[in-house]
Amino acid sequence: MRTVLTPLLAACVALAAAPATAQTERVETGDIRGAIAQIGTHLGEMSMTMPAAAGEGVSEVLRFEPYQMLDDLFRSDIVLLMRHGPTDWSKRDRTDVAPDDCDNQRIMTEDGKTQMRDLGALLVANELVPSRVVVSQWCRNQETFDAIVAGMERVDPEIMRDIKVDTDPSLNLLLSLQGAPNVTDMRERISAWDGEGGEAEGPLLVISHFTNIQELTEFSVYEGEMLVVDPTRANRVLGYIRLGSAKPDIGHFDASVVPDE
Repeated sequence: MRTVLTPLLAACVALAAAPATAQTERVETGDIRGAIAQIGTHLGEMSMTMPAAAGEGVSEVLRFEPYQMLDDLFRSDIVLLMRHGPTDWSKRDRTDVAPDDCDNQRIMTEDGKTQMRDLGALLVANELVPSRVVVSQWCRNQETFDAIVAGMERVDPEIMRDIKVDTDPSLNLLLSLQGAPNVTDMRERISAWDGEGGEAEGPLLVISHFTNIQELTEFSVYEGEMLVVDPTRANRVLGYIRLGSAKPDIGHFDASVVPDE
């Protein structure tokens, strides 16, 4: 396991060891671009705090839970298992549509793309940059990745130079249309991750679908939400990361019920 102990992480670990309170606390050290706040006993937030062109227009925050997993977020040998970003549920996938047929499947909204760009910027600002990314072939997943990259590059134009990226059909929508037959390959990929992504250091980012993630983990995830998975503990889900604006979608949740944070 490779753990990168940055100044931000050192400060965050110190904060994590402090007594939890329901009051907002901020950590700002030196030239760090992000800040972490504890907003409750179990919930934390990550934001962009430095005034910079890259941060202009980023009104989002990253929420993560439980707060006690804070130090695990910065490990290279974890996996961020993500569902694609927010989509337009007024348009459903046509029966047996091909994964790359964007005209006949549900795709991202413009607001969703903006949110995923903010997500990318926040990941870089808070030093949560993957060293390897694998993405489903489906259009909404590819759009999600493209938007995340655009946000990441706003903060650091060279950020993608050493990050390996693959499109993987085994992450395609499970048992539906022209999707993946099972999650076996997906499970094996996650289980095999040991943090050795190549030139860069950071976790593995996997961008798949609600059904695949639920089948693998038994967790129901929002659009744009990431589960933090630990291959060293038999793929145990340690917690989640998602934008503060993330809400249930009408396809898999009762959208009239928004859980308390």
